[in-house]
Parts: sequence; C-alpha cells; structure tokens
Amino acid sequence: MKKFDHIGIVVRDLETSITFYQEILDLKLKARVPHTNGVIQLAFLGYDGTEETEIELIQGYSDSLPSEATIHHFAITVDDIEEEYARIQRLENVELIDEEIVTLPNGYRYFYIYGPEKEWIEFFQR
Repeated sequence: MKKFDHIGIVVRDLETSITFYQEILDLKLKARVPHTNGVIQLAFLGYDGTEETEIELIQGYSDSLPSEATIHHFAITVDDIEEEYARIQRLENVELIDEEIVTLPNGYRYFYIYGPEKEWIEFFQR
C-alpha cells in the first residue's frame, strides 16, 4: 500500500510553528523527534483520530531561508522500506539522494530520491 504520508516544511522556530498549527489549525502534536544528526528537530502534527497526511516541521535544516515558506519534501508511506529501496535502486532514471535507509530514534525509516525537477520525494515507513 502506498499513500501520501506528510509534507515537510522547513521552519526557523519550531516552538512558534507548533503553537501556530495547534492554535490556528487545531492540529495536534503527534510526535517530536530529534534527527540522528543531532542538529535537526522534527515535529509531526495532524488531526486526532485520523491517519491522513500530516505536516512535518523541520528546524535546523538551513540557516538561510527565504521569506516565503519552504516546502522541503513530500512523503509517501510504504509497507516495506527495504523492498522499496531495492526497487528504486534498480531503476535507471531515478537519482537517489540517500545512500542508505535512515532510521530515526523513534523507529521511523526513510530515504529520499529526486523527482524530475529536483524536488525531494521521501519514501517513509512508520
């Protein structure tokens, strides 16, 4: 099964962004996860009781952000991340961004590829 999982938004201030999405859009904080690189902080927000697409807030990715919001990537849920990684590796017209599958401290696993316009696409397994 594949479905859209989340959209990643690069933010300057994670706390301010979490507060905004909770108070203005009534989203709930589902998880806060430090990245394994020790710099990036992640927050996943969504509506209670649903498994719909979430927003992932990303702090620490870049110090030079434009004044407009920066969408970093969109993510697709996959059932078997290793199988999907192997499938993508076999394709000739796809450029991998990650050289291996990344595992976050909470067990989420992912890897990125480039789309045709260099947009980032994440394959994500919870």
